[in-house]
Amino acid sequence: MSKLNHDQINSNLSKYLGWSLENESISKQFQFKDFIDALSFVNTVGLESEKMDHHPDIFMFAWNKVKITISTHSAGGVTEKDFALAQKIEERKK
Repeated sequence: MSKLNHDQINSNLSKYLGWSLENESISKQFQFKDFIDALSFVNTVGLESEKMDHHPDIFMFAWNKVKITISTHSAGGVTEKDFALAQKIEERKK
């Protein structure tokens, strides 16, 4: 899978509310009503990521917030696979 250039990344980002480019990765912070909802979301993202064999960085903090950061390490940056995972995450958020 080949790394996308900045124009391709920005074009894809325009389709996803709240996602941004951050250090050769795409990233978004989510906020939930409570700890259980945030933890449930983390587990859902983990299961979906495992199915795709594409694992993001997941950071849960402040009892109800989750930050997801995605990149394709083998390509050295952002690829279409990262946006495919972002799409799956968006479909499963509460």
